[in-house]
Amino acid sequence: MVDVVTVVAIALLAGAIVGAAVPMVPSGLLSLAGLVVYWWGAGFAELGALTFVVLALIAVVTALVEFFGGSIAARAGGASWLTTAVAAVVGIVLMIVTGPLGLLLGLFGTVFVLEFVRNGELEGSTRSAAYTTVGVLASTAVQVLLTASILFGFLIAVFLF
Repeated sequence: MVDVVTVVAIALLAGAIVGAAVPMVPSGLLSLAGLVVYWWGAGFAELGALTFVVLALIAVVTALVEFFGGSIAARAGGASWLTTAVAAVVGIVLMIVTGPLGLLLGLFGTVFVLEFVRNGELEGSTRSAAYTTVGVLASTAVQVLLTASILFGFLIAVFLF
């Protein structure tokens, strides 16, 4: 039973790494699911409680980065909350229709236009749009690194200790 559980857990953890690079796939939650599946399936004994808690916290941080990274970057660039919310909706719709490039172009374009209408500043609007776009890309990179860390930490804890 543990062998099947291990394979499922590793599949979820590996899927989280791939999901981190694919928009709309909850990489942090996939990592957390893989950890919970293994810990529960192994009778709470194979993976130490401290190891589980540390890896689970990293998974929660990954989920927070995933959900709020773009918004934090937009706010850091000076965009309003309304602009950030509208840009997220436009980016998601365009991503569904055109893929990841649509997401990035939708975010940049929406933030630029709405901030330009709001403030009338070309430089400020461009800065906000750039921060948002770079923030989304950086958020993706951080998610990949965190989910890979979770998988490697899991493999070390399960197979070496």
